[in-house]
Amino acid sequence: MGFDVVGLFGDLVRLETELWNRVEAQVQQAHGVPLAWLEVTQVVAATTDCRVLDIARALSITVGGASKVVDRLEAGGLCRRQPNPTDGRSSFISLTASGRSLLEAGNATLARTLDGLIGSALPADELAELSVTLRRLRQHLSTSRLATIG
Repeated sequence: MGFDVVGLFGDLVRLETELWNRVEAQVQQAHGVPLAWLEVTQVVAATTDCRVLDIARALSITVGGASKVVDRLEAGGLCRRQPNPTDGRSSFISLTASGRSLLEAGNATLARTLDGLIGSALPADELAELSVTLRRLRQHLSTSRLATIG
């Protein structure tokens, strides 16, 4: 039998869960917001004329999920929606001054936390190799279809 892909899957899922929980706790403690909010502010800041669809695609979540997070950010005064002049069905999302402040401070917390959790665990060259490998796997998933099993 070949490589244990089931074991690898379990390791990846548990690593993601453990990392998310630890980083979430730090972001929540430092800024009083969930990590998901910080992720959305990162996408909005990096995307010209950002729409909910752009957030959903960037974060690999549903449009409905992205819309709910944007609703919460907007209610918290961190972003605002403006009508899309070329498509009445969508809005452009932009950060408010409070949203930009959260982004800056949150990114600093994120970098510090991840450096402590991951940066110190492996040499930089191994982390770079892991990053390339993970990107390749994600690219493969986005371009391939799961074969029918059974």
